[in-house]
Amino acid sequence: MSDVEFHTQVPDRLLHACRWLRKAAASAAQVRVTADEETLLLLDQRLWTFSSTDFVPHCFQDAPAQVLENTAIVLSPHLPAPKASAILLNLGSGVPAGFEQFARVIEIVSEDANDKQEARNRWKHYASMGCKLTNHSLPAKAPT
Repeated sequence: MSDVEFHTQVPDRLLHACRWLRKAAASAAQVRVTADEETLLLLDQRLWTFSSTDFVPHCFQDAPAQVLENTAIVLSPHLPAPKASAILLNLGSGVPAGFEQFARVIEIVSEDANDKQEARNRWKHYASMGCKLTNHSLPAKAPT
């Protein structure tokens, strides 16, 4: 069954996703990112602009086959079949159908009340499926 990691209390989900994906790309991890199309378009834009010194290679699921074969990070609103040892980064509001084919699932949860409630529902679903759950809560910002 999948190991599921929740990253909670995240001030900016897309920025956190970009940083996490940069780290994953540096370790040559195979990552599938799923969310609604609007979120994926915003993530694509952020991946190109969040850092002036880093490049995070990525493509959409509808890229040509040769590009897909050579790109470790693939963005798709529909859960594609994973490559060997692929990780799923879920930026959607629900549990993606077929998540269990991934050994590892990453969930990023903002400080927004709706996002937290949706994450609680996903946590319960993963727990009911027997997944190993881990929570990584970001430290609270010190008042300035």
